[in-house]
Amino acid sequence: MTDTTAVDERWAVFHRWGPYGLLAVGTLVSWSAADAVGMTTAERRASGALVAAAVVLQLVWNRAARTRPDPSAAGSCYYAVRWAIGFALTWMNPLFAFYAVAGYFGAQHLLPRRLVGAGLFATAVTLAGSQSGGLPPHGVMGWVLFGAILTVNSMLLALFAHFAALEEARGRARVETIAELERTNTALQQALDENAALHAQLLVQAREAGVADERRRLAAEIHDTLAQGLTGIIAQLQVVANTPDPDLAREHMDRATALARHSLGEARRSVHNLAPVALADDGLPGALEKTVTEWGERTGVRAAFTATGTAEPLHDEVAATLLRIAQEALSNAARHARAGRLGVTLSYMDDEVTLDIRDDGRGFDPLAVPARTRAGGFGLDGMRARAERIAGSLTVETEPGHGTAVSARVPLVRHD
Repeated sequence: MTDTTAVDERWAVFHRWGPYGLLAVGTLVSWSAADAVGMTTAERRASGALVAAAVVLQLVWNRAARTRPDPSAAGSCYYAVRWAIGFALTWMNPLFAFYAVAGYFGAQHLLPRRLVGAGLFATAVTLAGSQSGGLPPHGVMGWVLFGAILTVNSMLLALFAHFAALEEARGRARVETIAELERTNTALQQALDENAALHAQLLVQAREAGVADERRRLAAEIHDTLAQGLTGIIAQLQVVANTPDPDLAREHMDRATALARHSLGEARRSVHNLAPVALADDGLPGALEKTVTEWGERTGVRAAFTATGTAEPLHDEVAATLLRIAQEALSNAARHARAGRLGVTLSYMDDEVTLDIRDDGRGFDPLAVPARTRAGGFGLDGMRARAERIAGSLTVETEPGHGTAVSARVPLVRHD
């Protein structure tokens, strides 16, 4: 429940029950002081009848007001009759003005805007008569006092009305601001939901594109390594089958064996690179550390892995992309860098993850790198394409003789 709604509900309770309370106070005080103010027996009976009429009037109005919450002709009639009863009671006993005060609180709620001023002024007349000693005023001084008090009441009424108008305007502005904030929050939530859906769609597309790239890369590797190796093995075995010289046959058999071992190694490497199985067991930091350690042992290069920030479980496609980029960067370093040291750093930040691979190798001229091949997997273009598929980026800093730094930045998308 908002503050505005709570205040409106309190006012509704007052408009329903307040007139009863004011009437009770006015009646109690007036009848207690009836002798002091000189009320006659007829006035006492008349005031009792008017009090009963005021109670009946309020009962009828409370029932009718449920279907007339806004200013209406019925509300104007109720206000006028209630004012008339209050005026008549105050005429007979000034202390009945306690009941007449209700006119100040119901005017804007019951009367059309053009009649509010008249209703408030009529209430001020009743109260001024009570405050000046009773109605009607006695003598010239009585009328002067009545006029002075009425003037003061009217001025106070105008001042309070001005403050009320300012507060009402401020309240309307506050309500409009709250409504605008709610609309903005709704639009923002819709945008966030749409962004999440687009992000999920992007990851699905990246996965599909990655599968296609893996197929092209694997096909190229089979053509460039396994197929050529098998072709060489067949050629060597054909020589063995056709030569009568045992020494020559043994020599070609050894070559065929060496080619078979090399092809088996290439097949195992292709299978290992086909799916990042290490992610299922160790998560991305563990998989990268294991990959870097094995690469260093295999190449003889002093390699180190570092993770910074608070590690979080990443979406499968994000983790697989970073591991692939690291594997490709290490593969490139092994083939071309001739480095003595290499470092891999994985950094978790507020809304992104960065992967940095730096070596102290011979470096290269970035402008001289050949264009991406049809295999689409290895090389700088392949790594950059992987990062861009999941709304990331990849930068390379290098120059001949000063090593190479590869940096990938991707959004931190948590595991579903």
